[in-house]
Amino acid sequence: MILDTQYLKTDSEEAFNEVLALASACLREGNVVAVPTETVYGLASNALEPASVEKIFTAKNRPAENPIIVHVASESMACDCVAEWTKSAAILAKAFWPGPITLVLPRAKSIPDIVTAGGDTVGVRWPSHRFMQELIKACRFPLAAPSANLSNHVSPTSAEHVVSQMDGRIEMIIDGGTTEVGIESTVVDLTNEKVRVLRPGMISVEAISAVLSDYKVEIDSDKGILKSPGQLKRHYAPNARLLVLNWADEEDLEGQIAYSRTPHDRVCVIAHTQIVPGTRFGRVSVLPREAKAYARALYDELCRCDKEGAELICVEAPPDDQDWDGINDRLARAGG
Repeated sequence: MILDTQYLKTDSEEAFNEVLALASACLREGNVVAVPTETVYGLASNALEPASVEKIFTAKNRPAENPIIVHVASESMACDCVAEWTKSAAILAKAFWPGPITLVLPRAKSIPDIVTAGGDTVGVRWPSHRFMQELIKACRFPLAAPSANLSNHVSPTSAEHVVSQMDGRIEMIIDGGTTEVGIESTVVDLTNEKVRVLRPGMISVEAISAVLSDYKVEIDSDKGILKSPGQLKRHYAPNARLLVLNWADEEDLEGQIAYSRTPHDRVCVIAHTQIVPGTRFGRVSVLPREAKAYARALYDELCRCDKEGAELICVEAPPDDQDWDGINDRLARAGG
C-alpha cells in the first residue's frame, strides 16, 4: 500500500512546536515517523506496541532477526526499559548521555519480542538531538528507531535522503536539518563481565575504557542472536560496488580496478589524502582528514554516488586508528 507521506520542516520555533504536536499525535496513533537524530535519521514508532514496531520492519524490508534500538529521553525512562541498570551503565550514561552511544542490557518485560529479535537483551539510547528529545517527552513512551532507509542501504543523514527511500512507505518525514555525527551510535554490550563494543562509532573504545577503568573493554561480535543492529556482514551499503583501497597515484588506482572492466565514467573516487585528477573518472570527491568531519560527510557522499549512477566506488582507506574505528567498520560492511 502506498501512503500519502507528509513532509514537515522544523525551520522556525513556531514550526518546531507545530510539527512536534503533529508527529507525537501520529506516533500515538501507532504510525511510523522519520525523525532526525544527531547520528542519522531514524524511523520511529512506539517501542511498547508490537503492531507499531512491525510497521517499521515492513517499511524497511528489515529482517526479523535484526533488533531495534529503543530511544529514551531520560535515564529513568531507560531504567524502565531494562531489567537491570548496572553500575557500568550508570557510569557510561553519566559520561556520554545524551549522545551517540547505545547500552545493551537485559530487557524489561515491557519491551516486545519484535524489538529485540527474540533475544533477552535490549539496546537503549538517549539521543542529544533536541527534536528527538522533545518528541519522546511529548509521546511519554520510548521510541523504537532504526535508521530511516531500506534494509542494508546507506543510512540517511538528511531528510532528502529519507524521501528518496521512504516516500510512500511511511506516514510522516520530519526535516530537522543535516545530522551532526553522520554515522550510527556506538553500541556497547554490558550484559557480561567484559564490556564488549558490538558496533564501533564516534565514541571510541579508548574513550569508553577511560571512564570504565575497572572493566575490560574490547571490540567483539556476538555469534548467536544479534544483540544490536549493525552486526550483519553487509550493511550500510550503496547500490554500487564499494572497494576500500590504497593508491599512490591515478595510474596505480586504474591498475587496481582494471579487472572490474567498469567504464571510467561509472567510477566514483572518494579520497582524503591521495587525490587523483577528476578528468577520467565519473566523480572524484575529497573528504576531510579529521575523523568527525569525515563521518559527517561519508553517507551523504555515498548517496550522491548512487544518485549519479555509479557502478563502482573506490574509497581511499582511512587511517587504522581508534578515532576511525566506526568509519572503518561502516566501510567494511558497505563493501560486504
